[in-house]
Amino acid sequence: MKSTPALLFASTVLLSSPAWADAPNVVASIKPVHSLVASIMEGVGEPSLIVEGGASPHTYNMKPSNAAALQEAKVVFWVGHGLEAFLDKPLDALGSNAKVVELGEAPGLEKLKFREGGAFEAHDEEGHEGEDHGAEEAAHEGHEEHAGEQEAAHEHDHAEGEFDMHMWLDPMNAKAMAAEIEKALAEVDPENAAAYEANLAKLNQRLDALDKHLAETVAPVQDKPFVVFHDAYQYFEHRYKVRVAGSITVSPEVLPGAERLSEIRAKIKELGATCVFAEPQFEPKLINVVIEGTPAKSGTLDPEAATLDAGPGLYFQMMENIGASMKSCLASAS
Repeated sequence: MKSTPALLFASTVLLSSPAWADAPNVVASIKPVHSLVASIMEGVGEPSLIVEGGASPHTYNMKPSNAAALQEAKVVFWVGHGLEAFLDKPLDALGSNAKVVELGEAPGLEKLKFREGGAFEAHDEEGHEGEDHGAEEAAHEGHEEHAGEQEAAHEHDHAEGEFDMHMWLDPMNAKAMAAEIEKALAEVDPENAAAYEANLAKLNQRLDALDKHLAETVAPVQDKPFVVFHDAYQYFEHRYKVRVAGSITVSPEVLPGAERLSEIRAKIKELGATCVFAEPQFEPKLINVVIEGTPAKSGTLDPEAATLDAGPGLYFQMMENIGASMKSCLASAS
């Protein structure tokens, strides 16, 4: 049978298309990391995601499919011990089967210290490595009757380090992570190194534009204090100078008791906090309890993109949603 021009064209397209079957098996822990990895791999392959849907890395339990993906992986990207504790043992079990990249140790990251306690409005905006939290620790110690649960949660989450692990909430840290992702992928898959490098350049341009957009979005409400569900927003706060006055809980696995909620309600009144933000993965009714009897309004922030579909565009949509939610709630509050 003679080849028609259409068949010849189709054959040429197939031969020149990216070799998806030859792409390395890559696994990413959480949606924000997966989005950055997917952006670097665009046109080459698609990474697998462990924490899917509305699940949170703080409370996640491994599935058999996750274990199978890790066993087949050539590269695994995660933030680190202080965030995805459920991955500690599975990654140790991989041995030398995969290259494991801890993005919380990427060169160029700006790393901020953990903040003790739920009310941290007195912290120094510029305080990161080496910061003195003496006043906060003293206040924290003054509430020993209910501090045990929060301290236990803090130790459980962050036993492996002293830095806040929500580093992706600063687009400049996302750039540092992306550079480490590109480097690791190029090392294990040199045949596609040029594609990874080109994708990194495009991603960096988008991250710079996002950074400018977010600064413009929240600028009108920078002076309005607000309370968050848990202390996940320090990097966003530090980058864009918004005023996070406190958090309902230090660690989302341990829900606050009645006394803690009463303290937060009093702090909202004292500080004049205009909004209290819930998170989609956790108990929204707590927000209603906290704002009862105060003039504060409620909103929702989604720092781990629980409500978004995974993919290259997720990181940008997540960050834009955070900025827009802050502006919307704070601008509408009196």
